[in-house]
Order: sequence, then C-alpha cells, then structure tokens
Amino acid sequence: MRALATIGGVAAVVLLGATGCRRDASEDPVSDAPTTTPYALEHPSYFPVPVIPASAPLTVEGIALGRRLYYDTYLSRNGPFEGLACASCHDQSRSFTVPTSGTNVLAHVNLAWSSNFLWNGKVTGTLEDVMRFEVEEFFQVDVAELNAHAEYPLLFQKVFGAGDITGDRVVGALAQWFRRLTSTNSRLDKHLRGEIILTPSEMNGAMLFLSEKGDCFHCHPTPLMTDNGFHNNGLSSTFAGLDVGRYAITGAPMDLGAFKSPTLRNIALTAPYMHDGRFQTLEDVVEFYNSGVQHSASLDPLMTKPGPSLTLGLTPQEKADLVSFLHALTDDTFITDPALGSPF
Repeated sequence: MRALATIGGVAAVVLLGATGCRRDASEDPVSDAPTTTPYALEHPSYFPVPVIPASAPLTVEGIALGRRLYYDTYLSRNGPFEGLACASCHDQSRSFTVPTSGTNVLAHVNLAWSSNFLWNGKVTGTLEDVMRFEVEEFFQVDVAELNAHAEYPLLFQKVFGAGDITGDRVVGALAQWFRRLTSTNSRLDKHLRGEIILTPSEMNGAMLFLSEKGDCFHCHPTPLMTDNGFHNNGLSSTFAGLDVGRYAITGAPMDLGAFKSPTLRNIALTAPYMHDGRFQTLEDVVEFYNSGVQHSASLDPLMTKPGPSLTLGLTPQEKADLVSFLHALTDDTFITDPALGSPF
C-alpha cells in the first residue's frame, strides 16, 4: 500500500507539473511554423526537369491555397477587374483558356517549364515573376481584403507560418498552383509510353510535323510542343499596334511581328488561334502555314526553310493528317481532373 501511495504521489506531482507548465497555444512559437506536406510534381521521364526555386518547394497546402485563389473572385476585390477570378478567363474544359475577341487568351498549361510569359514576353523569369505581375499590376490584389477574410489568414498561416497576408505570399501560393497545371496524358504521351499506337493518319501527321516537310517542330518541339521562344511567323507584312509583338518590349527591328510560340498541347480545345485569334479552326491554321505566310524584313528564317519559298506544298491528305496529329495532343485527363477544378 505504501508503494502504491508513493507511485500515486509521484503521478500527482508529474500531473501538477505538466498542468503548471501548459501554455496557451497562441503563445507557442512552434504554432507559427508552416504545417505543410511536400508535393512531388509528377511528369514523364521524357519531360525536362521543371523549374522550381529551392526557396519555393511545392506543398499540398500551398497548391490548395493557390487553387482557391485562382477560382475566387475575392482576389480581384477593389481592383480594375473586380468580380473576376483567374478562372473567369481560363476554363479547365478548354485547357484553361476561353475564346475571346481581340488579344487571344493563352492557355495555362505546363507553365512550370516556361521562362517567357505573355504573347510579347513582357514578363520573363520564373512563375513567381509572372505571378507578381498578375498580383501587383493586373489584378492589383487588395491584401487588406484578404487579411480581413474569415478563412484566408488561417490558410496562409498553414502554408507560410504566418497569418498576415502579403503580396509576396499571394504570389507564392499562385505560383505553386500554376506548377500543378501539368498536361502529360495526351494520345501522343500514351503512344510514347507504349500504351497505344497512333492511327495511321496521326502517325503520318506526326512525321510531317517532325520533319522539314511540315516544318512545325522548330518552334513546337516535343514534349512541351513549344520552344518558349519568339518568332515572326509571317502573319503580316506590316506591323502596327499590338501586332508589333516582341518589338514593343525590346525595340529591336528583328522582333517586329514576333510572338511567343504557344504550346500546342490541347491545341484542338483552344480556338481561335494566333495572338489575335484570326483563325477559327486548325484547318485554317494549317492552310496558313501551307500557303499564306507573308514576307517581311523580320520574318523568321525558319519560315523559309528549306529555301526561299514561303509555301509548303502539302496535299489535302497531308493537311488532314497534320490536323489529326494536332488532335492527338488533347489530354482528356487534364480537362476533367477534379483536382484541377474549382474548389467551391
């Protein structure tokens, strides 16, 4: 009995000691640490390694926060585009773009591998750089509104270890989400992985696309289907206004009429085409490259290969095969994955 009394006494002391040392959780600096789960960005082995800054590792919670901001019109409150969200102009079912008049809306797909952004390359660098443009210049995000929100401060605390929301933290969350928007499961990908065999028409189109006959691969190489560069592809022979393209940024005469090569992944879903949306169908685009390229002093030399001719001389069947191959770049998983849809 004495031994039990002694044990009981020790337990009481321990219990009292523990109670006496207990602190309010809000006083504990450990509670300010991020509570995140690392996220590994999956991609096929034939893709290059994506650009992810060491200071901005992907996390489950960071991606979820960026996704919510992407779909939330709260992001634009008190700004020039109040009432709109990123998703207002970037519909998942259309590979995160929408048809518009005027300047065409670029798709949000595989931007983890991009270093040039917007049609004229106004922003270069990392996704953090272009997200800073979106937050500070485009949406002009009112962080005071986000700080006053009932849920966002806690969500930011979980990701960044601090509840106060700054422009840099909004940038960081959105950049994580954009890196998550990967499209890697088209028919071409399945063919490359040995899961299916492309149809004869798709295969013929691929051979045209990847050879000097079709001459597409220079600006749209696999696997990303873009070289992330700028080219004057011969849409016009004179240039004014928005049609000056990259020249508006660099002032270099050779950049007149040059625009970023958009990825051709999911291209069948993203009509209309070109920076100004002048072509409504893929057939129109193929015919332009076959017979409609116009000469100018800044025309990209790639458009005249293998000689001075500006025409490709494709047969009707070859043009149809090229269109078939372009349809093989559609990734149905990307446009239907619930994890990429609205969280609301």
